[in-house]
Amino acid sequence: MKNRFWLVGLLALAWACSSPEKKTETVEQAPAKPYPTFNPDSAYAFVQKQVDFGPRVPETAPHEATKNWLLGKFESYGFAVETQDFQAKTYDGLTWDLSNIIASHNPGATKRILLAAHWDTRRIADKDTERLDEPIDGANDGASGVGVLLEIARVIASQELKPDVGVDIILFDGEDDGEPEGTEMRNNEQDFWWCLGSQHWSKNKHKPNYSAYYGILVDMVGAKGARFYREGYSRQYASGILKKVWDNAHQIGQGDFFIYKDAPEILDDHAFVNEFAKIPMIDIIEFSPDFGFAQYHHKHSDTMEIIDRRTLQAVGETVLFTVYQE
Repeated sequence: MKNRFWLVGLLALAWACSSPEKKTETVEQAPAKPYPTFNPDSAYAFVQKQVDFGPRVPETAPHEATKNWLLGKFESYGFAVETQDFQAKTYDGLTWDLSNIIASHNPGATKRILLAAHWDTRRIADKDTERLDEPIDGANDGASGVGVLLEIARVIASQELKPDVGVDIILFDGEDDGEPEGTEMRNNEQDFWWCLGSQHWSKNKHKPNYSAYYGILVDMVGAKGARFYREGYSRQYASGILKKVWDNAHQIGQGDFFIYKDAPEILDDHAFVNEFAKIPMIDIIEFSPDFGFAQYHHKHSDTMEIIDRRTLQAVGETVLFTVYQE
């Protein structure tokens, strides 16, 4: 994903019209519905397992092994599972076979919540100072979001208490293969080389008439000391959902992680889900309005050493609580 302030006519935004910066807000707490416990140790183990496969670069053995493992995990939890297989061009002229992974709980429910992450990793470390052409582990940038959603799926499957809505989990492929840092590669064939899986799905949904009440994207949600701010496209397209999730985090005691402060727009999977699929989706992502991406971003330092169970719990519990309140 990349920081963007515009989307070349596809995603028109008005930064000046965004809400004023607020550091504190009053949270009105309604009686909460019961919700199950999110296990950060389990989420951490799911992150570790992905990293153990190796960098999940499309069309490599670790990518294929991870795909088979993910499909097996969702199937073991009783979710209806399918892949959306497609081809996409890369910024350097390759044609990749990619797979979005879709897992659904209670597929017959009319009201649905969409949860998403990306499961691929970046094949270059273009922000690093060495081994720039080698792939990164992607412990946080990719694996953390998947780990959180796998744990949510496991919890839903293992508890008698079920959410009152249908839950769809989509793991997008080919999110992190945009052009190298400091370059802009556009042509008449394709405007954006990032977020290939969400671009495809948003224009070719796995079910032609599929819709969801709203969506939550989780990306880079496991690092030590991470803080989450109100990202620009989330405010533009889904301000009500953004407020709901941030208020929920504060209600359950996770407010130290979810900051009432605005951050710029990030070109991430949610931008295309909002614009093309017309589903309001927010992005929970570590991006500081003051410092931008963290030091590990697109570097070889994105390893298990930066993953913190406490951060995984803050995000996972907040998302799980939100789903169970519907």
